[in-house]
Amino acid sequence: MPSVFRFLSALPLRLLHAIGALLGWVAFGASATYRRRFLENAARAGYRLRDVRAAVGHAGRMVAEAPRLWLAPALPPCEVRGAECVERAWEAGRGIVFLTPHIGCFEMSVQEGARRWAPGHGPFTILYRPARQPWLARVMQTARNRPGIHAVPTTLQGVRQMLKALRAGRAVGLLPDQVPPQGQGLWSPFFGRDAYTMTLAARLVQQTGAAVILARCERLPSGRGYVLHLEDLPEPLAPTLDAAVRQINQAMEHLIRQSPGQYLWGYARYKQPRAEAHTVETGA
Repeated sequence: MPSVFRFLSALPLRLLHAIGALLGWVAFGASATYRRRFLENAARAGYRLRDVRAAVGHAGRMVAEAPRLWLAPALPPCEVRGAECVERAWEAGRGIVFLTPHIGCFEMSVQEGARRWAPGHGPFTILYRPARQPWLARVMQTARNRPGIHAVPTTLQGVRQMLKALRAGRAVGLLPDQVPPQGQGLWSPFFGRDAYTMTLAARLVQQTGAAVILARCERLPSGRGYVLHLEDLPEPLAPTLDAAVRQINQAMEHLIRQSPGQYLWGYARYKQPRAEAHTVETGA
């Protein structure tokens, strides 16, 4: 499998996206469970298949582009829109929590942010959960610790490193629509239904006074690259945890509605959280 990853990493992005789009539709047709979840999640947000059919192919593109993003030299810089909100946060001397849902190429969100701002403001710190397969765990560790990116595991020590980075005025990145383990989240509305939602993003902001920047990295047609969209959280994060988590979910809904054809509607957003022996807290 590592040799397959290396081979795929050498292919042009346009070809990878074409292969990925096909794979996305194969998966959609082959798995009744995945198809049902995709359609139910989209319908909950008010979309029919005809409205978000592009998202079927984009789910496959996300998989197919991973070897290129992880193993190959960096892609050309992508266009960035809204960079001024990041500059304002740096000028104020604040750390930054970048939040992005499972939309578009969220891997590129980190890479482009680090390429643009890490040289002057230090590396971007991101959380990652090591893969179960040893070969893939090695690939992910190498790939995600690119220049300007510091990947830390989803452990108490990893969270401490994120807090340290924010207090030093650096940046961290999170996907707050990812279902956390039991004990690390709250039930909060997401497109009208309660979903178990991580509290980590809100706690990081509340404990450090960091700025919140919303990010959405859009794939361009025919493998022409990406556009990174950045914007401020519309209002300061609420002081209470329940309200802050709800506010972050609303912000993720806002980003998804800007590009519903690139969201992972098949993600099991409403699943029950798994039990985990060691919970991640930020009170250390």
